[in-house]
Amino acid sequence: MFGKNKVRVRFAPSPTGEMHLGGLRMALNNYLFAKHNGGEFLLRIEDTDQARFVPGSMRNIIETLKWAGMDYDEGPVVSGDVVTDKGGHGPYLQSRRLDIYKKYADELAAAEHAYPCFCNAERLEQMRHEQELRKEPPRYDGRCRNLTAAEVKEKRAAGEKEVIRLKMPQEGITKFTDLVRGEIEFENKLIDDQVLMKSDGFPTYHLAVVVDDYLMEITHVIRGEEWISSTPKHLALYSFFGWKPTEYAHMPLILKAGGGKLSKRDLATSAMGYIAEGYSKEALLNFVALLGWHPKGDKEQMTMLEMIANFDLAQVNKAGAIFTTDKLDWLNGLYIRSLSHEKFAQEARPFLEKTGLIDAAFPEDMLVKYAGLEQSRIKKFTELSEAIEFMFKPPSPKREILCWKQQEPAGAATRLKAIVSVLEQLDEKNFNVQKIESTIKATIADSGTPVGESLWPMRVALSGREASPGPFEIAAALGKEETIKRLRKAIEILKT
Repeated sequence: MFGKNKVRVRFAPSPTGEMHLGGLRMALNNYLFAKHNGGEFLLRIEDTDQARFVPGSMRNIIETLKWAGMDYDEGPVVSGDVVTDKGGHGPYLQSRRLDIYKKYADELAAAEHAYPCFCNAERLEQMRHEQELRKEPPRYDGRCRNLTAAEVKEKRAAGEKEVIRLKMPQEGITKFTDLVRGEIEFENKLIDDQVLMKSDGFPTYHLAVVVDDYLMEITHVIRGEEWISSTPKHLALYSFFGWKPTEYAHMPLILKAGGGKLSKRDLATSAMGYIAEGYSKEALLNFVALLGWHPKGDKEQMTMLEMIANFDLAQVNKAGAIFTTDKLDWLNGLYIRSLSHEKFAQEARPFLEKTGLIDAAFPEDMLVKYAGLEQSRIKKFTELSEAIEFMFKPPSPKREILCWKQQEPAGAATRLKAIVSVLEQLDEKNFNVQKIESTIKATIADSGTPVGESLWPMRVALSGREASPGPFEIAAALGKEETIKRLRKAIEILKT
């Protein structure tokens, strides 16, 4: 726990598209930290960049958080086209807080901690170009930093557009302790005079985030590593306002398996898109939680409650987190295999119905049998339809794959006939894996022939595939009548 003050964190996405895994990861990091410390988790929508706003994004963000089980204590609530606020620190849409930002920007300007800048886009572009030629870091050159009141009045009278810039100290250092990275410091003279208010009356991220975090009583800001360089600007604002700053924790970047930062294009699939691809919620949340976080004991399969209990920023790596779907596939496979056959069939049904393999009326008991054949083999639910398709469509295997190694077709046919003969003697009630296996193995032992010369043709006859579940399991799932029918069809194929 963090002292007497209750921990309050926020997830503050921009509504510029569906939530991808990077956003889900940051939301989860904040949620786990809050709940581990008995604190509160807020949702704030940072929609001041109107040019990048995508309709429906906020609803997707809210629905994704709800689906993930990350209920926020405060934030916007959407009902139809109406957005209301839950909590006492709203509005939680930044576009509804413009008067608040203007008030604080005016305060900064009046105290000479900020200043109006009249440089147009062309002038700024030329400035950056010249800095690049000199191999200098791009930053505002301070041209308007020391305008007199008369000069400002004259430019405003001429109708020149203005922005408000932060007046960063030009001497000394800014130092802070990051909860992931330890002590970090910057030379103030290298920090840009950041734009705080744009000419359209909307704030930039830098002003809005500090004002909102303070007014919403945020105690800890957990965000991506790319925001480290902005922290001195934010701390300067806290200092100018006379406010106690939040604590900061910057999570590592997500990297490609081959190296390099993962781009938004690489993360184009939304969080819900991964679910549509056949990944479980549990595996997906587990996967994103482990992007950079290594809990004690190296446990890699956890429930939400276990993640909350174990989450600790001290166990977050400074180095970038490698994104690979191989790890996600592995975790999803673990989850699938942990399910009962009944629960697996229940979760698999929507994917099978979507492909048209079954309909809503398909019997649950049959689905449990059919789906269970591949539960230990698939990595995601979308693989199941193709994997068990042979259960619905009787195969017509080629003669050559029905034969075991150098086995002759006639020999394979003989072994299948023997299997049919003993299966015909079994009662339908005893047509289960154990009884089928013991009966057929006894027949093979009596024949004195290699096991493969019977079981290979039997499995291929039932599945039509060289790689499939075992023949006893397939036969039990198909039932006596369909099993014998398929075996006889294979015998006829072997005769031709």
